[in-house]
Amino acid sequence: MPETPTSKAPATTDALVPYASSPIFDEVNLPASLRAEHRTKSDTWGVARVVAGSVIMVYDDTNERLTLTPDQPGLLAPDQPHHVEIIGPMKIQIDFFRERPNV
Repeated sequence: MPETPTSKAPATTDALVPYASSPIFDEVNLPASLRAEHRTKSDTWGVARVVAGSVIMVYDDTNERLTLTPDQPGLLAPDQPHHVEIIGPMKIQIDFFRERPNV
């Protein structure tokens, strides 16, 4: 996952509004760091949103595997180890929140 998310939203207490978002990645430019185990920061919630296609989100602490689609985002708790597996053409973006979002 990129060390510094690329887009910053204004400060807000609204848990529905991300404070930052990653670029939109596809099966070609998804960083290797997202394909290997990594974690969100200890004060950050994440939501993996598939824009097109599907991916497998693997929660490494529980070995749970969840297929993410445009209708099924993946919630990432603070400091939760996880990685993404590509299963075909896809586009994905990660939104970052200070509080647990409603997903």
